[in-house]
Amino acid sequence: MNKLVLPDEIHQLFGVDAFAKIMAQQGKAFRDIKGRKTIQTQLNGKSYFIKQHFGVGWGEIFKNLLSFKKPVLGALTEVQAIQKLDEISIATTPLVGYGVRGCNPATQQSFIITQDLGDITSLEDLCANWANNPPEAALKQALIIAIAQLSAKLHGAGLCHRDFYLCHFVVRNSDLTQGKLNLILIDLHRMLMTQPQDGNAVVKDIAGLVFSAKDSGFTVDDWVLFKQYYLPQSDDFWLNVETRANKLYAKFHSDKFQKRLVVEKATLVK
Repeated sequence: MNKLVLPDEIHQLFGVDAFAKIMAQQGKAFRDIKGRKTIQTQLNGKSYFIKQHFGVGWGEIFKNLLSFKKPVLGALTEVQAIQKLDEISIATTPLVGYGVRGCNPATQQSFIITQDLGDITSLEDLCANWANNPPEAALKQALIIAIAQLSAKLHGAGLCHRDFYLCHFVVRNSDLTQGKLNLILIDLHRMLMTQPQDGNAVVKDIAGLVFSAKDSGFTVDDWVLFKQYYLPQSDDFWLNVETRANKLYAKFHSDKFQKRLVVEKATLVK
């Protein structure tokens, strides 16, 4: 598959073999791991993010398949996810362009360009001190309802984020100063589609959300409120969510995982 979709101003900027030049583009690295790199760069005086996928290799593909997981081969997953979120009116990073080169799933290269959202704050940062310094009750209630409504829309449409943590919900700081909570969902490169709204992938999404909020002062009453604005689910669903969230929390705070996290953080923002 060879495909290149770019606005004229960016295509003209890179000229002949724009695909190769974009794959070689340098910038401020936000993520740099085997097979994938995320950079922030300036093009024609505007700020963009480029995710460059260099091929996952057969080892990664087989590892995922043996674990009954869908392997992420490149940028097209995120392209399709952004397009789908646009259809159902969930705000995300605006798509600018993308490209794919190669038919071999193990060596296929691809990229996606998205607009820089500008001055934003993640909910992980916004809620970081809420356990010790609770916000106004009205703000907390509005935030929980907003998260629940976005989650219901996402899962009701058969979509699962697969990294559904507070850090992947962001809000523009200009909105925060005006008391607005217009949530933006980011980092869609692992999105799954056509999932049952009470299926295992949805359980994992909500468990990830619960896990990521455990140290942020969210109470049992807060989750009761969340459930009121989320999709109707069975008692078994919520039991599975709680069980998985607790396992994620224990794993995250294990010595082994914390050591790995230190190594991974070394790849962030250079």
